[in-house]
Amino acid sequence: MIPLRPVPCRLLADCAGRHPSACLVSAVSRPAWRQSQTSRRPPLRHVFSGTARPARPKTALFFPGQGVQKVGMLTPWIEAFPATAKPIIEEIDHVVGYKLSDVIQSGLSKTLNLTDYAQPAIMATSILILRILETEFGFRTSERVDVTLGHSLGEFAALVASGYMHFQDSLHLVQQRAKAMSAATRRAEEEYGGEYGMVAVVTEPAYMQSLVAAIHKFVGSSSSPDSSEDRSPIDQVLIANINSKNQIVLSGNIERIKTLVAHVRQFLGHDPRAVRLKSDSPFHSPIMRPAVAVVRDILSGTSRVPGREGEDMVSWPDDAVPCVSNVTARPFESKAQLKDLLARQCLETVQWWDSIKYLDQEQKVRRWVGIGPGKVGRNLVGKEVGMRGKDKVKGGGVWAITDPSEIEEVLIGLQETEDLVDEE
Repeated sequence: MIPLRPVPCRLLADCAGRHPSACLVSAVSRPAWRQSQTSRRPPLRHVFSGTARPARPKTALFFPGQGVQKVGMLTPWIEAFPATAKPIIEEIDHVVGYKLSDVIQSGLSKTLNLTDYAQPAIMATSILILRILETEFGFRTSERVDVTLGHSLGEFAALVASGYMHFQDSLHLVQQRAKAMSAATRRAEEEYGGEYGMVAVVTEPAYMQSLVAAIHKFVGSSSSPDSSEDRSPIDQVLIANINSKNQIVLSGNIERIKTLVAHVRQFLGHDPRAVRLKSDSPFHSPIMRPAVAVVRDILSGTSRVPGREGEDMVSWPDDAVPCVSNVTARPFESKAQLKDLLARQCLETVQWWDSIKYLDQEQKVRRWVGIGPGKVGRNLVGKEVGMRGKDKVKGGGVWAITDPSEIEEVLIGLQETEDLVDEE
């Protein structure tokens, strides 16, 4: 177990007026965590190669998608770790070309909620948290994690954590992707009219299979991203996300979605709950087709990172941690496939539930750590594998680091489950 240390009186005095997290995090002994991990370095790629088995339970690192943004979400990290956070924030602002940190810290919610700001803000905050874990606590993804994944936008942070992309390149790509998605939505509104967005549909697990089948039946070919492009966007609806055993997300024209949900309710004789999401664009729908070309074009270029000019934006190092694709629910298999799937991800269905089932049931991942704002990702994972303290968790646990005050629980939880034996 990680030794804890009392919070010095001086530190408690310094906490006056500061975010509580800035004081609570000092309870974790950072040097002790580093020392406790030095002898536990399992070989990489063993998760999918079927060769070496790690001495510890398999561990996944996952990152959130759009919708978790909140004004002030950087504040606790800046206050708890000012020396580490400041240069990262300067790097973020430099990459995007303006003070994104000001929008995150003191902007209006309606501004931060816009796709152009929300996507780079969430991705940047996620990596800032990961870098603080690395710098302040000696956490090494390549040594402590067996696989990464991210929900939609979160996939870009996962690729950075795994070692396939550099932070600056990935953040630039996210920024341009967000602009392309917003532009695609505006184009649909201007040319065809109507309102566009996303609606979560929640049902009982027993109805999920029939719900998905009914939606495909009613929307016809528009349920596929390969549907004919002559169909107007106002008629295009897609299942954007299959998030869990009882939740999917529909994307497209809002009136079309409402009509579809009414038909499904009548057809199934069941009343699934429909909830409008905080999204200004219909992500993962055919309307996003123009964004695919933008992402593909950027990925065909070279790195923007100083010292890597002229090199491929995507790397394929031998020591990279496997990363699961949203499109296939399986790890990327090559650099070319990664580029193709990452571009297609803009309009294809996010297979989140299949990804979690694959890692849980086939790969026997037993510890799950969410990194980034909000707890939506943790809750979705917990629905499938169980959550410590609430359900019968399969193995180690499901955690999330969204605030500095949660670091202690997660690091201690990982340490306590290092020698856990999978009974399955």
